Amino acid sequence: MKKLILSAIVALTAFHFDGIAQKKQASQEVKVTIDLNQVKEDKVMVTITPPSFKSQEVVFHIPKTVPGTYSSDNYGKLIVDLKALDKSGKELTVTKTDDNSWKISNAKALSKVTYWVNDTYDTETGRGFGKDEIFSPAGTNIDEGKNFMLNNHGFVGYFDDKLEIPYHVTITHPATLFGSTSLIDTDKSDTVDTFKTERYFELVDNPIMYCKPDYVTFNVDGMEILFSVYSANGMHTAKSLSTYLETTMRAQKAFLGPINNNKKYTVLLYLSDMQKKDAKGFGALEHHTSTTVVFPDMMPAAALGEQIKDVVSHEFFHIVTPLSIHSKEIQYFDYNNPKMSKHLWMYEGVTEYFANLFQVNQGLIDADEFYQRMIGKINNASSLNDTMPFTEMSAKVLEQPYKDQYLNVYEKGALIGMCIDIIIREKSNGERGILDLMQKLSSEYGPNKPFNDDELFAKITSLTYPEVGEFLNTYVAGPTPIKYDDYFAKVGVGKTKISLPMNPFLKDQSTPFITVDGKTKEIMVIPSQDLNAFMTNLGIKGGDLILAINNKDYNLDNIYDMIMESQNWKEDDAISVKIRRDGKEQVIKGKVKLATEEVEGYQLIDASKEKLNKAWLTGK
Repeated sequence: MKKLILSAIVALTAFHFDGIAQKKQASQEVKVTIDLNQVKEDKVMVTITPPSFKSQEVVFHIPKTVPGTYSSDNYGKLIVDLKALDKSGKELTVTKTDDNSWKISNAKALSKVTYWVNDTYDTETGRGFGKDEIFSPAGTNIDEGKNFMLNNHGFVGYFDDKLEIPYHVTITHPATLFGSTSLIDTDKSDTVDTFKTERYFELVDNPIMYCKPDYVTFNVDGMEILFSVYSANGMHTAKSLSTYLETTMRAQKAFLGPINNNKKYTVLLYLSDMQKKDAKGFGALEHHTSTTVVFPDMMPAAALGEQIKDVVSHEFFHIVTPLSIHSKEIQYFDYNNPKMSKHLWMYEGVTEYFANLFQVNQGLIDADEFYQRMIGKINNASSLNDTMPFTEMSAKVLEQPYKDQYLNVYEKGALIGMCIDIIIREKSNGERGILDLMQKLSSEYGPNKPFNDDELFAKITSLTYPEVGEFLNTYVAGPTPIKYDDYFAKVGVGKTKISLPMNPFLKDQSTPFITVDGKTKEIMVIPSQDLNAFMTNLGIKGGDLILAINNKDYNLDNIYDMIMESQNWKEDDAISVKIRRDGKEQVIKGKVKLATEEVEGYQLIDASKEKLNKAWLTGK
């Protein structure tokens, strides 16, 4: 609040200054130039023209940590040959004080800062998020003439106490590349883009991806969606994948109702080449009006579509929290010495819960699949520390041993959201749920009004029921494990035996029915006396070579596609399989028959709770 008050005082005072003072005030902006035409040893040049300084020294920073990653990534390590120059081009004394900070002497004479920026994608090892490697959706790419992934925190820094002034960014680029972003380009040139943001956060919050134009736009209830795709090997296009995204986002908007009023949202999908040095950390990173997504280019379209549905939906729901509902730790984020909020259970957990709940709410999955997803999260959470208070883990997530428990935000965090949802449904006789709570919190706070971290539980309790407050204090702030079966029982769900379809080509998770001839790359059915229903129904025999399915050829090079695509087959779907048996080719036509296995699962077993169960899952 102090920064906002001081800004207001300065603005009011400046109103009465003369023209000279107004001119000085106007100079308080940071100008940035990024040259994507001149790539030197896989690096690009950035030039920063600073505002004026009254102090003798100033510190320039590149972020150590950025919102949404919950890790110390030290983007300053990407910076090479940083120089501070006066108006005559003379170098000023620069002292590097840590991985991400440079102290500049004689700051009053500072005219510009220049440096080269390296990227992250071609140095990734695949060790993964949280393992001392920058998560690919938060990383950067410099591939001359082909692709530039500008997560701006990796390219542009800030000066001490100058986070709240405008940034004016000019990017020069080849005419063959188009920059996709939610930022507004005020330059109409094919080779120059100009963006202006009100403060540093807004620049960091809006990634830009440059590549050969491959994008689609569509409108969802007044919100313009820009979907831009870079496919390293040309395996996919924005048009071919847009149906998955559009279906998902229409369902999400219907689920959220009036809680969101974004006018534009951008999805940047980078599909990496797994055969080269390229991005290996798969997933997405949220922003207020966009998300960056990274997956392997080799994924079949159907599998990629499912990932888009699950992963992008999670990121889009971040428009609710933390983007609209967040604490002061996030509003006034310190990029180099961050203080973390206690409420990852809400920022990530409730978001992940919504990413699953909306699918059953909008009919994209059925209730049984939703139950199984929640059970999967229970199983995953059981392998992590179930007695570590969630608020404590959140506040200390950048240090050990809390850092190793971060992934529980997607498991137990989502289950916390589920339990709160069920409590509210039960107490309100099905009329309200956790979405109603988030709508009220969004109205109470919003993007520019943060809450005090220690006051959130009391606010939630006042908007809901005492039982919700008791749950938060016992199971979220306390060390007590949650008895999930008790909450499932409130909505009539319990353990029972269920039948699940098995993959047509797998006997179990480790035993396939098929193998590959290493010399010819052909796929062969393993000789066996107990082939499954899929094969016996079609008359496929052990030793048969599978050449094509539904007119698509398969061999070792795309066997993964065949297995993944078969996951989407339904009972009695029409199918044709081209085989070679005893040297002769033939096409077998028939219907898909799927073997099933009996497993312990969860279903609605208490008919007296059916109405409440329906309200929970469908909101009706």
